[in-house]
Amino acid sequence: MLFLALPVRRVLPSARGVTAALMLLAFVGGASALAAESPAAGSDPLPVLTLSVLQFGTAHWELEHLRRRQLDRAQGFELKVRLVADLPASRLAVASGSVDGAVGDLLWAQSRYAAGTPYLYLPFSAQIGEIVVASDSAITRVADLAGKRIGVAGGPASLGWLLLQQVARQQGIDLAQEAEVQFAAPPLLSQALRRGQVDALVTYWHFAARLRAEGGSRSAFALADLLQALDLNPSLPVLGYVFPQAWAAQHRALLERFERALRQGKTELADTAAHWHALRPLMRAEDDAVFAALRGGFIAGIPAALDARRIADLRRLLSLTGTPPAQLMPESLFFRAGR
Repeated sequence: MLFLALPVRRVLPSARGVTAALMLLAFVGGASALAAESPAAGSDPLPVLTLSVLQFGTAHWELEHLRRRQLDRAQGFELKVRLVADLPASRLAVASGSVDGAVGDLLWAQSRYAAGTPYLYLPFSAQIGEIVVASDSAITRVADLAGKRIGVAGGPASLGWLLLQQVARQQGIDLAQEAEVQFAAPPLLSQALRRGQVDALVTYWHFAARLRAEGGSRSAFALADLLQALDLNPSLPVLGYVFPQAWAAQHRALLERFERALRQGKTELADTAAHWHALRPLMRAEDDAVFAALRGGFIAGIPAALDARRIADLRRLLSLTGTPPAQLMPESLFFRAGR
């Protein structure tokens, strides 16, 4: 048998062919990466929870951390945040149904229940506020406020002012009659204290933290001290995420996931200082002292989970601030994990 050795001809690809091949490989590689990052075909989309919060509010800090760390997706839902400029806009958003929930204080939730529109209350923070005075002030206790000029943030129905009056009454003092009281926005009152136009300021905790960090002011006592004076747990969650009761009843599993993500986020923020650097622009911390004071105040306000005793204290607090027993929010409107 005869074999002939034939010359081998090497066929080189054209430049156009090389380009086409590379584009095909890039497309296949990109498609594979996208498929790895996207939900599998046919899988159900994640349920979405939409919350309205103040752009520079303290709740925005923890929700931004939660989304940045994808703690929502780890719990099987997607968090969407709608930022608003003020509390009325946030309350309108949740009342109109354009968002699922918002941040509200205990008294607001109680007022909605009394008006016939109940909200489920999920704890956010135990920080109420402080009584702030000038560094050289002689004010150290509630009795010292008689005859003084008191600035109150949040208006006549603010929880801090109501608590302060309740404790003063127990000591035989009617602050509404025996002090000169001014109601105004927190930034204006902070300026009034710096200028010596008021002797004491009942303000929210983050404004108090800024004042103390900037120097020239100190805390006479915290509003948590007033809770203790009323024989209540001093770390009650007086701020919460609120959800319309009807909506909450239909989305209980979603709220359970949200609560677990919140708890994980709060733990990370309490345990790891490095997480706060990404949040600093939201905190508007002008210097390191303010930044440290805000971070410390937020961590100090992280509440424990609600149990029967803490719920009873919250309802008693509502009674002390003027709510008739028959109109108190029922226990079922306070969120308890796993219930």
